[in-house]
Amino acid sequence: MARRRKRKSRRRQEGRRILEQVPQFSIESGEDKPVTAARKYILAEGINPPALLLVKRNEHTTDRYFWAEKGLFGAQYVEENHFLFPSLRSLEPETESQQLVTVGSSIY
Repeated sequence: MARRRKRKSRRRQEGRRILEQVPQFSIESGEDKPVTAARKYILAEGINPPALLLVKRNEHTTDRYFWAEKGLFGAQYVEENHFLFPSLRSLEPETESQQLVTVGSSIY
């Protein structure tokens, strides 16, 4: 039986492209839970938002978190809702509908 491809949402793909432009930090969780390890690392290093933290839980699993002005979020949530984060708006690629075109302006 043929397997159907999973549909990739455009909104999430766009969010992923935006997150690729954000500084990334890779850490290991050690004894702590991944979120706790991420929070401790942010405090210890004094990381300023926006930032993406890749926390290695074990050899097979890596959790992704986004550090924003509002706090720490799961990266998948941020990919899907990137427009809610002001720090990511400056990184958004401009679409044709957003670009302003000045045709001819003259001041009399």
